[in-house]
Amino acid sequence: MRAARLIKMVLLLQSRPSMTAAELATELEVSERTITRDALALSEAGVPVYADRGRAGGYRLVGGYRTRLTGLARGEAEALFLSGLPGALRDMGLDDAASAARLKVSAALLPSLRDAPDSVAQRFLLDAPGWYQEPETPELLPPIAEAVWDDRMVSARYRRGDREVERELAPYGLVLKAGVWYLCARSGTAFRTYRVDRFASVALSVERFDRDGAFDLSAFWAERAAEFARSILRAETVVRLTEEGARRLPYVTDRAAAEKALAAAVTEEGGLRVVLPVESEEVAFSQLLTLGPEAEVLAPASLRERFGAAARAMAARYA
Repeated sequence: MRAARLIKMVLLLQSRPSMTAAELATELEVSERTITRDALALSEAGVPVYADRGRAGGYRLVGGYRTRLTGLARGEAEALFLSGLPGALRDMGLDDAASAARLKVSAALLPSLRDAPDSVAQRFLLDAPGWYQEPETPELLPPIAEAVWDDRMVSARYRRGDREVERELAPYGLVLKAGVWYLCARSGTAFRTYRVDRFASVALSVERFDRDGAFDLSAFWAERAAEFARSILRAETVVRLTEEGARRLPYVTDRAAAEKALAAAVTEEGGLRVVLPVESEEVAFSQLLTLGPEAEVLAPASLRERFGAAARAMAARYA
């Protein structure tokens, strides 16, 4: 365990100019005291690890030291070929580059690991689009992907409703969500999200932009996705659920909203009383109807009346 950690520490320092003890501790999931001991052990073993003192200090390798401890274990090799979505790479126009990279890595593997690509391909498949959808590749995805890779500004026309707007964008990253491509870009000083299939035109500039080092694509997307989910839940409905209805609720409506509502539920005669945020009465009707007799809508009155009418019609149909 410690040997693997020491190798990883050397590889981390080899890939960056320097790292603080806190950064290394976070990466290696140990304490800063352990990092100090590991650095001393590496130094005693002949690895030239140097510690810079002071607030801006850290650890670095001296004299351009390069380790040859780059052999891959089987699990590491298989994980490498698992990463990425072949379809997504093809859509972005990167299939040839990815294929060449895989061939080069395969050629560099030990003979005993040459079957790693086939081994993974027969065990794992990443399929991003949702069910009952025919995924379409946006026509302008390849040039947008090129701009993202090269940190190049783009001049774009974007369809917003029934009109088009012009934008000068610094494209930071692409996200594939349920078969739909989104661009995360800086417009002026603000970061925004754009659906790639709504771009009417995109022109790459010769001008490059300097990336904000504090920007984290994963964190940005998670925040915007949660913000979007909250923004569409503009109404509320009060529902009494049976035990089975409570179990199934997160599967028929927004999971986060359902789990929050269930956590605050009140137990009363007949089941659990929950106040559930919903997008609209229309959406709530279609979602809660799937719970059948496991849910009773108490409010608003108009939605309760609609469920009553649906129940009577269904009873008459099956009488």
